[in-house]
This record gives sequence, C-alpha cells and structure tokens, in this order.
Amino acid sequence: MHVITHYLIDGLGSVIKDALRVYITLLKILIPALLIVKGLELLGFVGWLGVVLAPLMNMLGLPEQMGVVWAAALSTNLYTGMAVFFQVAGDTHLSVEQVTVLGALMLVGHSLPVEGAVAKRAGVPWWATLLLRVGGAVLFAWLLHRFYSFFGLLQAPAEWIWQPSLESVSTPSGWAVAQLETLALIFVIILALIVLLKLLHVLGLERWLHLGLLPLLSLLGIGRSAANVTVIGFTLGLSYGAGLLIRDVQNGVLNRRDSTLALCFLGLCHSVIEDTLLILMLGADIVGILWARLLFAIMVTAIIARWPKSG
Repeated sequence: MHVITHYLIDGLGSVIKDALRVYITLLKILIPALLIVKGLELLGFVGWLGVVLAPLMNMLGLPEQMGVVWAAALSTNLYTGMAVFFQVAGDTHLSVEQVTVLGALMLVGHSLPVEGAVAKRAGVPWWATLLLRVGGAVLFAWLLHRFYSFFGLLQAPAEWIWQPSLESVSTPSGWAVAQLETLALIFVIILALIVLLKLLHVLGLERWLHLGLLPLLSLLGIGRSAANVTVIGFTLGLSYGAGLLIRDVQNGVLNRRDSTLALCFLGLCHSVIEDTLLILMLGADIVGILWARLLFAIMVTAIIARWPKSG
C-alpha cells in the first residue's frame, strides 16, 4: 500500500509539474498579448479597422457596418465580436446566409493578437498566421456567399437565440477580474488535459486514438505524434492545443513540420464545440459554420502539406 501511495504521489507531482511548465509558457505569451489588445481597444483601433474592412463586406454580401463586428472579433475575441454585433445590427434584417457568412469570418479570423502570439511561439511566423487566418476567413466566407447566392439558399431572416451580457467587463477592474478568472480556468483545463493524456497512455487507449485518426492525419500530412494535440485544439481551442504542442516540440516529440501543419489546421478549425455554439446563437446555419469549415480546413491543410516548399 505504501508503495502504491508513493507511486501515486510521484505521478501526481509529475503531472502538476508538467501542467505548470505548459501554463507558465502560455502565460508569458498571453499576458502581454492581452494587455496589448486592451491598449489597442482603448486607442480606437477596432473602430479604425472596421472602417478599413467595410468595403470587403459588400463583396461578401454583408452590410458595411458588419466590418466593425469582424474587426472586434479579429482584435479581441468572439464574445466581444458578438456584443458589437448586437449593438451594430440593431434593426438591420439579416438573412441566415448573411449571419452564416459573417460567422464564418469570425470563426476563422478571431483573437489574432493572442492566438497569433501562441502560434509564433510554436513556430508559425506572424505573416503566415495573418495570411492563413485573415486570408482563409475571407476566402471561406466568399465561397459560402457565392454558393448560397447561386442556389438561393438560407435567405430567410435569421433569428437570434441568445445575446451576451458583457456589462461586468466594461470597467478596467471588471476587465482585469475577467482576465484573471480566464487565466485561472486555463490552468485547470491544462491540468485536466494532461491527466487525461496520461490516462489514455496508461490504459492503452492512446494507440487506438492514433489509429482512428490515422486516415485524417495522413490526408493532412501530419505525423501520428501530433494526434493528441490536434484533437485537443480541434475540440477545445488553439491555445490549449498549441500549449501542449509547444511542450512536445521542446521535448523532441514533434518535429517542426508536424507542428506547423497541425497549427495550420487548427488555425482554420479549432474549438469546434464552444465557438460553433456561440455563432449558432446568432442564427447561423450549422452546416456552413461547422461541416463546411472542417472540409475547408482539411483541404487547405492538405494543399499546404503537399506544397513543394512545405517539405
């Protein structure tokens, strides 16, 4: 019994150390990025970016004022983008197609300062993140718009299911408390993820997970060693997946090519549970924002993997 207890304590200590190492790495990236984002927001950067993006909205079949909505999502996060959406939309009657196209923009292109910094730490340069996330968002949204317009689909008025309330974060102190709560939650999630990965390994389920993902990973050109972080990033979010990916790169588990391709895929399609549900609340179509987004991410990543200079 004493030996078992000692083994469990040692194992728990190892897991906590591993979680702290991943968490501290992320904090060094997230805290400066969050402060920069807040500073840009106070300086009116979001409004300026919205004006710049307004002409692009016409090309995508959206009202020009939706530019500030995407600008808010790009520079901050989806929640802020949604709050701006409800303020800007007002009496504007948007169709399900328009909300789906706007949702596609927001899902692929959001939280760039924070998630871009995380991706850079994992080996993807800023120019590549901007090209992939912003360019990918515009291309994906345009393809959806052309498809829906050509076939006359989703032209019924969109119905809002939920409106977020961000009154508590309108003050500096409220914002600071909200960020601290988020950062604390991130540690809890990272710890739970590492425990889960250890259990999968001990129980022998990790091998079956890799085998199940092998066809998809092969299509994407990603090695089996990136299976775990790809699943985590895909379901929970880029920061969590990239945080563990940084750890694996540092430990020599992942090579640079696999980590780059995994981040390309996750940049286009991540946090499919939470983010998809949020955009559904705006009245978007699930086929467009989930299944079409997944197909788009797979196709783009597969092309990148087979690009002559990617090897």
